[in-house]
Amino acid sequence: MNRGDRVRLAIERPATGGRMIARHEGAIVLVSGAIPGEVVEAEIEKVQRGTMWAVTRDVLERSADRIEPAMDGACGGSVFAHVAYERQRAIKSAIIDDTLRRLGRVTLETPVEVAGSPLDGYRMRARLHVRNGRIGFFREGTHSLCDARQTRQLSAAAMDAVELLQQSLSGLARPVVSEIELAENVSASERAVHLELVPDADPSRLGTLTNVDGLTGATSAPVDHPRTMELWGSPYVSDRVAGAPLMRHARSFFQANRFLLDPLVAHVLGLIDAGSILDLYAGVGLFSVAASASGKGSVVAVEHDRFSVDDLRRNVAGHDITAIAGSVEGFLERPGATFTTVIVDPPRTGMSKDATAGVIARRAPRVVYVSCDIATLARDARQLIDAGYRIAGVRGFDLFPNTAHVETVIAFVR
Repeated sequence: MNRGDRVRLAIERPATGGRMIARHEGAIVLVSGAIPGEVVEAEIEKVQRGTMWAVTRDVLERSADRIEPAMDGACGGSVFAHVAYERQRAIKSAIIDDTLRRLGRVTLETPVEVAGSPLDGYRMRARLHVRNGRIGFFREGTHSLCDARQTRQLSAAAMDAVELLQQSLSGLARPVVSEIELAENVSASERAVHLELVPDADPSRLGTLTNVDGLTGATSAPVDHPRTMELWGSPYVSDRVAGAPLMRHARSFFQANRFLLDPLVAHVLGLIDAGSILDLYAGVGLFSVAASASGKGSVVAVEHDRFSVDDLRRNVAGHDITAIAGSVEGFLERPGATFTTVIVDPPRTGMSKDATAGVIARRAPRVVYVSCDIATLARDARQLIDAGYRIAGVRGFDLFPNTAHVETVIAFVR
């Protein structure tokens, strides 16, 4: 088969990343725009090392769960928009089960429950791109912009503010901004942006920007620059977690789904044994503050990102929390106290080998692993199990509906 050829395929099961698995003459075909159980005519996009990638062009035998999306399925975060939502959750449960079995050699006794989310306005954080005077998401696999509003991920008020910001930026003599980080609080009463500058841009040009209705604060800086220039208002948004205040800068990482934030935190708290807690990859302190405010015990919170560290230090004030600025690996190398529970919420790449070895060496009775990537979670789960841990519970949270992503929380005990 060559690029551009068309082939009839029976769709078997989901794969990680949003495509579905089919077979043609014994070869694996990864198909976009399909649903397990369907028969489709697909066009080959790429052939590499015996595996083919294809896109659905015609549905020959249609699933009862296929819907007509009101959006461009290729626009950032919409690859499952053609699938009825309850089936999306079932597909994500199957992906968790399949990936743990294949990569982690873990067989689950029961299907994983995946907590659902409303589809509209769920997203509190987003990275938007600026190209040729327009602001939007990228279409999958490209640097071509698409309309972020039609994906329905951001609140209508957030998109109104983004469009006003686009108008304001269009008044500049030359392009200055390449990327925008947007942060909104749960109630959508606070909304801040960070403007990432194009290379060699003159930041002083942004001094002509006036306050944009709907935005409560704005900052700017060149890419990866450690300092920010405040343009107006406050760059922070604030919420409450377990009754305690929690602030975050527009540049800091935070869980993105406003509807599942509290259920996710409550679930993690329910997995923590009272006692001493180590929170690795602590971010701005979401789980640390919640654990302390709920009376779970003293917490040591470790975070490396410089923006999140600043927020973490601010948020732990008044709590029995020790904030440590530095890498997880560096902290775990030090001899030190033992902990009743270790929480890990690493980036998509999962824990490094050194971090995993360090967690195992601490021999905590309980490890709670919060993961945004099931493949790296499966890899790390195998190592924890080989070191003497067993899985005490698995649950999914659909923090990004209509996408292939699923947040998975596993409790390990020894």
